[in-house]
Amino acid sequence: MPGSVAHHVSRVRILYRKILQLHQGLPLELKALGDQYVKDEFRRHKSVGPEEAQRFLQEWESYAVMLWQQVNQNTQNSANQPHFGSHLSEEKLNAFRDEQIGQLQELMVEATKPKRQFDILEDTEHKS
Repeated sequence: MPGSVAHHVSRVRILYRKILQLHQGLPLELKALGDQYVKDEFRRHKSVGPEEAQRFLQEWESYAVMLWQQVNQNTQNSANQPHFGSHLSEEKLNAFRDEQIGQLQELMVEATKPKRQFDILEDTEHKS
């Protein structure tokens, strides 16, 4: 594996692990949603060209920095309602492809669903 390719793969893996680690600071439902989204996006971008790969990494690195700041801020202000995320500028929205707008819409729907409650069903069957 040539040096620059090995460096790129290492950079991607480090960023991927860092994001999943940062997700530990999210509420459970956001962590689950975020982890799945990150896994899907990194998998989806495995074979993109160098230019798109660079943009992809820059955006995810920006996300990691923003999330790190928000997790730390929310930890320090534990009395307040936690706040995560940011608004997208019109410029960024206009740069999205139709497929990305669809993904963003799906993500918004999932992220704004009421909190799911986990039902624990007791096993009433007793084995003899």
